Amino acid sequence: MNEGNVRIIPLGGLGEIGKNITAIEYQDEIIIIDCGVSFPDEDMYGVDLVIPDIKYLLSKKDKVKGMFLTHGHEDHIGAIPYILKQINMPVYGTRLTLGLVGNKIKEHNMMSMCNMIPVNAGDKISVGKIQVEFIRATHSIADACSLAIFTPIGTIIHTGDFKIDYTPIDGRLMDLNRISELGREGVLLLLADSTNVERHGHSISEKTIGETLTRIFSTGKGRVIVATFASNIHRMQQIADASIKHNRKIAFSGRSMENISQVAMELGYLHILEDYLISIDDIKKYPNENITIITTGSQGEPMAGLSRIAYGTHRKIEIDKDDLFIISASPIPGNDKIISRVINQLFRKGVEVIYEDLEEIHVSGHAYQEELKLIHSLVKPKYFMPVHGEYRHLKHHSDLAKKLGMNSNNVFTLETGQVLEISEEGAIANERIHTGVVFVDGLGVGDVGNIVLRDRRYLAKDGMVTIVIAIERDTYSIVAGPDIITRGFIYARESEELIKQIKMISKNEIELCLEDKIIEWQVLKNNVKKSIEQLLYDKTKRTPSVFPIIMEI
Repeated sequence: MNEGNVRIIPLGGLGEIGKNITAIEYQDEIIIIDCGVSFPDEDMYGVDLVIPDIKYLLSKKDKVKGMFLTHGHEDHIGAIPYILKQINMPVYGTRLTLGLVGNKIKEHNMMSMCNMIPVNAGDKISVGKIQVEFIRATHSIADACSLAIFTPIGTIIHTGDFKIDYTPIDGRLMDLNRISELGREGVLLLLADSTNVERHGHSISEKTIGETLTRIFSTGKGRVIVATFASNIHRMQQIADASIKHNRKIAFSGRSMENISQVAMELGYLHILEDYLISIDDIKKYPNENITIITTGSQGEPMAGLSRIAYGTHRKIEIDKDDLFIISASPIPGNDKIISRVINQLFRKGVEVIYEDLEEIHVSGHAYQEELKLIHSLVKPKYFMPVHGEYRHLKHHSDLAKKLGMNSNNVFTLETGQVLEISEEGAIANERIHTGVVFVDGLGVGDVGNIVLRDRRYLAKDGMVTIVIAIERDTYSIVAGPDIITRGFIYARESEELIKQIKMISKNEIELCLEDKIIEWQVLKNNVKKSIEQLLYDKTKRTPSVFPIIMEI
């Protein structure tokens, strides 16, 4: 690295969904933008969260000066407690963003060690030679910001997640004037949200959802149960406004929904008259037609509120025939089947369900093509690097920049781990650093790796067979077993013939070894394992994991 160069280092979230984290490095200073998680794929058995691997930052720990947050969504703040345990640094963000981070920090019992510094849109923070300005943006969560990063060789603008909403719920318009001003002064590099680049036109204002919700609420004969993202405070506000208009009490269901709504109300971002707020424990004290329940589970998550209600496992909410369910969210890619199952289950219970295909009850928080074009036109950057989205989104956004007149040599479509290095002479992306993911499984962070996941996939695919045999070393004889235990392979009581064959072959293999006075455990286990694997494949064309257990008496 040349001492006078700026390096943009995507450590996660580039060309993939979630765990957004970017480092910007100049000489002996590094700042981090966002620090998110992603959620496990279906084949990541037992994994709770996926966080970014920060080996690169750990190798330059002394250079890291601070973390700057664009907004409070999980894919931008979810990994903060795990990262701060490894590198303690100041964390800068708006009040709501830090309020949501604070909940996570409390859960990890880290409040005493964390330095969280609240900022307002328009504030500038200096960390040595780098200065960061927070610029008000509009998104599907309140208090979102874009960032202007001032370096000795030029200004970098990072849009964060954004849309251009001219009628936002909180009345706080995106500060296009400041972005335009920076564009006139000259911008070295633009990093811009690419999530909705495939959508033509302009995104719909969040305010239109309020009108739809008010109309739908007027048709409800019983309770109205709305599932939405816990972080979408503007949506919560509109649900609350529609409820109050129709004289409905409001109850929040789901831990994240309860926590985030509480933080939002305490900080003044969510306004609900106290008379209309009730606990989920008190919903039976009021007529059903005077109740609204706002719950988690808009993505069909099995343990979230909506799924529990649908399948009758919720401890406090039972379905009533007059209930009206509203799913006010779009399925995240990959979740379509899961949420469809929940919707079908609700219909089986005889209730009415309204979702995105039927009514306009959700709008995106990400900019469409025309909004992206406006940002490019205002900023007029020398270099452009698309961020936030899958690789196809980055590619389409790069193509859009070129159509708007950018030199193709100045547009960089990169992936996580590729480093963009900019000097006064030009920009290159030849270097690649170590990146990856760390799996969080229960209390374990990083103790589950690809090998463990591979084993879990094998076990989930074909099951396991355990063979337990006890031998006596002095007499070279079998004194107990073989006993066969199967899980996820066959039901033993219905496969007695196959179990008998497993026992017979296992016994024969052990006896052959013992006759030759071979008692090394590894040899005994390998012989049994190979013979049984061959038998099971011949008989079933399946390959369960075989675990011989040899005990010595």
